[in-house]
Amino acid sequence: MNHRIPVVEIRNLTKIYRSGEEEDKTALADVSLDIDAGDIFGVIGLSGAGKSTLVRCINGLEGYDSGSVKVRGREVQDLTPADLRSLRQRTGMIFQHFNLMPSRTVAGNVELPLLEGSVWKHQRAARVAELLELVGLSDLADHYPAELSGGQQQRVAIARALANEPDILLSDEATSALDPNTTKSILQLLRDLHDSLGITVVLITHEMSVIRQICNKIAVIDHGTIVEQGKVFDVFADPQAQLTKSFIATTSNLDKITDLLAQDSPLVALEPGQVILRMSYVSKEVSEALVSYISRAFDLDVNIIFGDIDVVDGSPLGGLVVKIAGTDDHIKGALEYLKSRNIGIEILKS
Repeated sequence: MNHRIPVVEIRNLTKIYRSGEEEDKTALADVSLDIDAGDIFGVIGLSGAGKSTLVRCINGLEGYDSGSVKVRGREVQDLTPADLRSLRQRTGMIFQHFNLMPSRTVAGNVELPLLEGSVWKHQRAARVAELLELVGLSDLADHYPAELSGGQQQRVAIARALANEPDILLSDEATSALDPNTTKSILQLLRDLHDSLGITVVLITHEMSVIRQICNKIAVIDHGTIVEQGKVFDVFADPQAQLTKSFIATTSNLDKITDLLAQDSPLVALEPGQVILRMSYVSKEVSEALVSYISRAFDLDVNIIFGDIDVVDGSPLGGLVVKIAGTDDHIKGALEYLKSRNIGIEILKS
């Protein structure tokens, strides 16, 4: 069997911040995870959970107390200064606040990483032009950061991070300072770069919607500990940790039904023969028109109260809250049919 070595392999990683005056703070505790080449790997947690410390251990900006961090098969803590420089050249990094130099033009900022090597001036100019075209900013090469929007500044930062042709791109809360539409366009850019360049992306965030949009794998970190990890579809479909469940709830409007039921809203009032149920898509195999089918096959009236279905990793994920009216036998038959089609069923009111 051909066993592929992960591009980032972390085992039992522990990092403690020590201060002479204050109590020691454990930032990471026994963290283990694998990031394979070509992943868009999301690490999500609340502020102070250890996300940024984790990413800084990957590119050698932070040391660690115990455990192992291997990048491309080499232990980061054992690298010589020259090898560490090489690691950082091949590992691009983008930040929440862009970190652009205000006194340099867009082209000048993108060129910065190339000044450290022995790249000829005309080669640098060609590379900068290529990168600016890649991120859609060719016409702004001579502008300064202060003249750009937040989204444009982040595109400059991404181009700069790609200057040395890295095979790993680390994104530390890179969309946190951006509005929703700009966030969406930056995430789409990262997805396009991943697809066209074959680059591995590690995405640090506190927003589950970011994970949902472009990641294929996820790790949930809480107080320095990984509480859940796996493929994004599997984790969204069946979250185990309470923190994961609360994160996922922020991306869906289906939980509004809980408030409506508590308030005894007219929207959820029932007549004889009616039930309210939540249908959850929890399998990649589901694609048929289930609501119209059960209406016809079981002679039911089905009224959709809420719907939230998205495509995650190429498959439908989410659910519906519906009010169903019909005979007890027909409703029971419909529920059994839905369960046979791998639909999660929860009767909320009957």
